[in-house]
Amino acid sequence: MNLRDLEYLVALSQEQHFRKAAEKCFVSQPTLSGQLRKLEEELGVLLIERTSRKVLFTPAGEAITAQAKRILAETKELKDIARTFTDPMSGELHIGLIPTVGPYLLPHIIPVLKRHFPELQLYLYEAQTHTLLKQLADGELDCLILAQLDHMDSFSSLALYNEPMVLALPSEHAWAQRSQVALSELKGEKLLMLEDGHCLRDQAMGFCFAAGIGEDKHFKGTSLETLRNMVAAGSGLTLMPKLAIGSPQANASVNYIPVIDPQPSRTITLLHRVNSVRRPCFNEIAKLIKRCAQC
Repeated sequence: MNLRDLEYLVALSQEQHFRKAAEKCFVSQPTLSGQLRKLEEELGVLLIERTSRKVLFTPAGEAITAQAKRILAETKELKDIARTFTDPMSGELHIGLIPTVGPYLLPHIIPVLKRHFPELQLYLYEAQTHTLLKQLADGELDCLILAQLDHMDSFSSLALYNEPMVLALPSEHAWAQRSQVALSELKGEKLLMLEDGHCLRDQAMGFCFAAGIGEDKHFKGTSLETLRNMVAAGSGLTLMPKLAIGSPQANASVNYIPVIDPQPSRTITLLHRVNSVRRPCFNEIAKLIKRCAQC
């Protein structure tokens, strides 16, 4: 038995498909399948029921896979501990980001991170908040960059920047040339919102409900870009994070106006496990992102 065999087992558990698991591990399907059969022979138990339609883990397979995940996480922790004493800003770093942050923040910070920490190998993953939190807790990710929410107290967080939300509206709208809009002025309006699962939706809805603003329930966007295109088509208004605005030339059909009294906003943080040995690395990255946000 070796760690690679355990990686194959965990990959198959995650993908529930031999070909996809093999691709994830960068090996051929026969190699992965053959090694798992050898693992079963070594352990003396059947781990997987192989059918033509799907992968079924036996009770023994589920128990051993759960232990394999813990072993792999502890092994990674050992390597991280050693790296902390040699060069904390080197090696692999697996970062999760939410879809309403990643595409807009990364172009600003990746060149700076590469320049300051050339020995750091960044692996980036995009998913909704609930998925990222589970991956962080399970040790699959090292840290997250996302909007701070109330139920994240079991992790340590480093505040990165405060991001206001602005009103996005069609360029021909009557308010298009205004310098600002009070949140109360939107009372009675129905705004376009993201679909369920996006934390930005919940945060925006919190401000809207408090101000008596409703949601356009005929449509829910799968992404900020979908919402932006709906606004450009004249289908409604929405609240958008400031970092997602981009250059005005790239969105000629959409105008963005600051909202005041109160100003809707969210706090973007770097989240990590409380006892992670890579805290020195996270602290340096957080400092750099803070400086980028102030530019």
